[in-house]
Amino acid sequence: MPFSRVSTVGPLLAAVLFSFASSSPAQDGAPEGPTSTTPAPREQAGSIARQDECIRRVRESGPTRVLFVGDSITQSWEGPGRQVWAEKIAPLGALNLGNSGDRTEHVLWRLEQAPLTRLAPEHIVLLIGTNNLGHGTSNAAETLAGIVEVARTLAAQCPEATIHILEILPRGERFNAMRGDILQINQALRAFVAAENAGGRARFDTHALGDRFVNPDGSIPRELMPDFLHLTPSGYGIWADAIVPELSG
Repeated sequence: MPFSRVSTVGPLLAAVLFSFASSSPAQDGAPEGPTSTTPAPREQAGSIARQDECIRRVRESGPTRVLFVGDSITQSWEGPGRQVWAEKIAPLGALNLGNSGDRTEHVLWRLEQAPLTRLAPEHIVLLIGTNNLGHGTSNAAETLAGIVEVARTLAAQCPEATIHILEILPRGERFNAMRGDILQINQALRAFVAAENAGGRARFDTHALGDRFVNPDGSIPRELMPDFLHLTPSGYGIWADAIVPELSG
């Protein structure tokens, strides 16, 4: 789905930016801003191994046309999504840089350790933020701030790339409070993209895939999300069908 443009920055995004701009400097060595915008490495053994693998891929790969950056939903292109990846994504010249459990701060740390500049991508597909909410480490405004910081870092490292920000997917079998947070974040992300592109500062895009994973009664079908969070092969097919046309030009 093509990105949505709006003329003004949404109230949630405006509140976040004002809050951070007006906050006092950190004291006693404490980091500025929320944890979602403060780079941090992973601490669990399995996650560290995958983190190191993603860093190795960046450091050892040559120019790569398309990069996928994110958490377990992105990493699992190598699991349930592997056949769809092989058939529809790999031919585009794509590299998977997803790590299960990553939050925005972990992606920021990886980007510090292994900037993507040397890969000279044309497209970067970003899906991040659900773990900030799901792990309870960030509220909606902080999660938004983290996603924006990741997007701006990607744009700074790869100024010739289009940054495709995938809106956070719905989660939970039926209506729940977290879905409300997700919808507010996604609305503000669309406003962020419109404001950035209007200012000519970067090339951003947003993609609203969430509607494709929800039934008319608001429930999420198990055949697309068996745990109402992660995707099945059919779910990856939906993602591929939505994004491939945007990456093929």
